[in-house]
Amino acid sequence: MEKMPRWADIFLIPLINLVLAFVISGLVILAIGEDPIAALKLMVEGALGSTYGWGFTLYYATNFIFTGLAVSVAFHASLFNIGGEGQATLGGLGVALACLFIPWPHWTLALLGAIGASMLFGALWAMIPAYLQAKRGSHIVITTIMFNFIAASFLNYVLVNMLRPAGSMDPATAKFPAATNLPTLAEILNGIGIPFAARTPANVTLFVALIACVVVYFLIWHTRLGYQIRAFGHSEPAAIYAGISPVRITMIGMMISGGLAGLMAINNVMGEAERLVLNSVEGAGFIGIAVALMGRSHPFGVLLAAILFGFLYQGGAELALWTTIPRELIVVIQALVILFTGALDGMVRGPVEKMFLASKRGEAQ
Repeated sequence: MEKMPRWADIFLIPLINLVLAFVISGLVILAIGEDPIAALKLMVEGALGSTYGWGFTLYYATNFIFTGLAVSVAFHASLFNIGGEGQATLGGLGVALACLFIPWPHWTLALLGAIGASMLFGALWAMIPAYLQAKRGSHIVITTIMFNFIAASFLNYVLVNMLRPAGSMDPATAKFPAATNLPTLAEILNGIGIPFAARTPANVTLFVALIACVVVYFLIWHTRLGYQIRAFGHSEPAAIYAGISPVRITMIGMMISGGLAGLMAINNVMGEAERLVLNSVEGAGFIGIAVALMGRSHPFGVLLAAILFGFLYQGGAELALWTTIPRELIVVIQALVILFTGALDGMVRGPVEKMFLASKRGEAQ
C-alpha cells in the first residue's frame, strides 16, 4: 500500500496542525480586542528573545521532555499512560528522601542518587496499574488517572505528617542540603564563556533530559526489548504468536514509562525548588500526552514538541504580565494545539495523503 513520505508524517502534518491551532488562537485573541500579531511577537520575544526567556523556556521544556518520553514509551506498547502526573509526584518524593536523608558529599553523586530514586519511585507507582491491566484486565487509562489522585493525597499526608519541619505551616520539606544543589544552566554556560542570564530555573537536568532522549531512541529502535515493545504495540496476537509475553511487556513498558515520568522531579524538585512542595508537578504529566502525540512518539519529535510547549508556557506568562490577555487563554492555545495534533489529526492527514498519492500517480504517468 502506498504511503506518503516519512518526513511528511513527522514534520509536515504536525506543522500544518500547529499553524491551524495558531490561526484559531489568533482569531480568539482578535475577538477579545487584542492584536494577535503583537501578541505573537510578545510571546516570541518573551520566550526566545533573550537568554532570560530561554532559561524559563528550557526549564519548562525539560519537564515536558521527561513526561513526553514517558507517554511515548507506553504508546509504543499500545498502552495509554495517563498517570505521568502521579508518577512524577512520587518521583519527587523519592528525590526528597534521597536528598534529605543521605549525606551526599557532592552534587554529582546526589544527582545520580536522585536519578535512581526518582526512577524507582515512578516505576513502582506505574507497576501497580500495569499489574492490574496485565493480570486483572483493569483498563490502564482508568487506573492510571485514578492513581494520580491517590499520589496527590498520599504526598499531602507524607508532607504534612512526616516530612514537614517542626513549626512550619507550609506543606513542604525543609530545604535540601547545599551539597545537593544542582548547578544552573547560567553557571555552566557562563563558566565556559557563554553569557547567559542568571536567576532562571534551567539547570543541569536539561542535559539529563537530552541523554534520556538518546537512551529511549536506542532502547525502542536498537534493542531486542524495544522490538518486542513495538511488536506488542502493533499487534498483540502476532506478538503472542511470536512468543512475546503480554504480561512481561505490559509490566516492563509501564515501569520504564513511570521511571521516565519520575525523572521529571530532578528538574523541578531538586533543581529549581530545592525542596519538595505540594503540587510541584503542576500539570506537566498531562502536557506530556500532548507532547508525545505531537512528537509522534519519537524522541526527537518529543524534544521539539517539548520546546514548543515550553515556549507556550513562558510566552503565556509574558502575555499575562504585559497585556490584558488572561493567562487562561494560553491554556486555550495549548488545548487547540492538542486538539489539532490529536483528535483532529485525521482532518489534515487525509488531504495531505491524497495530495502525495496524486502527485505519485502523476509522476508514474
